Amino acid sequence: MSTSYQPIIEIIEEDYEIPQLKRRRRIAALLPHNYHQTQKDYPVLYLHDGQNLFDENSPFGNWAIDQSLAQLAEEGYGDIVVISIDHGGEDRINEYMPFNTKYGKGQGKLYVQFLLETLKPYVDKKYRVLTDGGHTGVGGSSMGGLISLYAGLTFPETFSRMMIFSPSLWLSRKIYQLARGFTPSSSSHLYLYAGGKESQAHLPNVMRFGANLLSSMGDGLRFKFSHNPDGIHHESDWRKEFPIALKWLYFDL
Repeated sequence: MSTSYQPIIEIIEEDYEIPQLKRRRRIAALLPHNYHQTQKDYPVLYLHDGQNLFDENSPFGNWAIDQSLAQLAEEGYGDIVVISIDHGGEDRINEYMPFNTKYGKGQGKLYVQFLLETLKPYVDKKYRVLTDGGHTGVGGSSMGGLISLYAGLTFPETFSRMMIFSPSLWLSRKIYQLARGFTPSSSSHLYLYAGGKESQAHLPNVMRFGANLLSSMGDGLRFKFSHNPDGIHHESDWRKEFPIALKWLYFDL
């Protein structure tokens, strides 16, 4: 892989304000390697848990999305902008929880309002991105997968492409109700991944979610379920899945 295909990583701000939560966060943009040599408008993907996406010193490992984006670009699949949003540390679970549960008061609705009302308008103005929902996606793993599901199921006209890895469905049973009542947009895509060795209940939960979703919708959603029988709940497996999911969601149409 040539280093000339490496994405341009821009730190938008180390302390970007989240007014809905009265907190601040690092936000980064990964731009195509030739972004400044073109006049193209690009599709965009918003990803959560930014600390685990491309930082080499991440304590839990990382997805190495910069390396995957470089490899995809070399293969001719580099036309995409990725926005990386750091999680809130000790506030992470509450921020990514869409509903109130016995585990705490969910602040996920406020977090998604931040995406809709603050961050997306900023990105749409600052970068050459395709602003319509048909070219805008959201994704993450574990709790980041849960909040991405909530965003995509609740606002399908804004986030039509969902990259969902190992979502923490057990924390928020109401997500199944959203699945049963989901009305997709004309361009809704969902890539759903689960590993076979994450926990005893994880794979059955994900399969149940997928069944609920599809049973209420028929052919209204472009859907792919990916399963690694030996997959565990870890960045190392999500790292492998990322380029496959990205290509399916944005390029294999």
